[in-house]
Amino acid sequence: MLSQYYTVKEFGENEIVIEKSRFIAHVSRAETEEQAQEFIQSIKKKHWDATHNCSAYIIGENNHIQKANDDGEPSGTAGVPILEVLKKKNLKDTVVVITRYFGGIKLGAGGLIRAYGKATSEGIKATGVVERQLMQVIHTQVDYTWLGKLENEIRNSIYRLKEIHYLDHVVFDTFVKESDIRKFLDWMIELTNGQAKIKKGDILYLEEEIPVN
Repeated sequence: MLSQYYTVKEFGENEIVIEKSRFIAHVSRAETEEQAQEFIQSIKKKHWDATHNCSAYIIGENNHIQKANDDGEPSGTAGVPILEVLKKKNLKDTVVVITRYFGGIKLGAGGLIRAYGKATSEGIKATGVVERQLMQVIHTQVDYTWLGKLENEIRNSIYRLKEIHYLDHVVFDTFVKESDIRKFLDWMIELTNGQAKIKKGDILYLEEEIPVN
């Protein structure tokens, strides 16, 4: 599993008009080629009357699955420009379908390449991009007398509080980077005078939205 990578949020759409042609970007996360193909087919079914439904996707830790489809546009003018935007933005596990409704004005090869690239970029921007970081969840169990102090300390620290469980004791679930685990454990022991029960939980991805250019 990658320690960190960028991908899109779950799903988004955006439409732009270029020389009277409508370009509708459909953007989704896809972690397998099967998911990507299912998404493409669902858009084709929804926009069955469109002039073209061009697509591209990039999947896998090492981007080993990359596909582009021009769907009737001149070769290399649609699918590849979509894919190039995904690669330029360093995205993984992402599929994009650009639906075109022809407006009567031909754009030429260069115009098509620019149009599909722009539609993809604008679609990704509208959808949003997240950074996924692999994190260790640490469970810290303390008596309720520590609730206020610990919650305040964690929220004002470099660590991200995932959840608080109010049981017989209070349990804090905190996201911690692998490289920071030792430092976090020492910090918790010091804060609670050694009265906390600390154990590791699941290893999960923490998602944080990042600005998109």
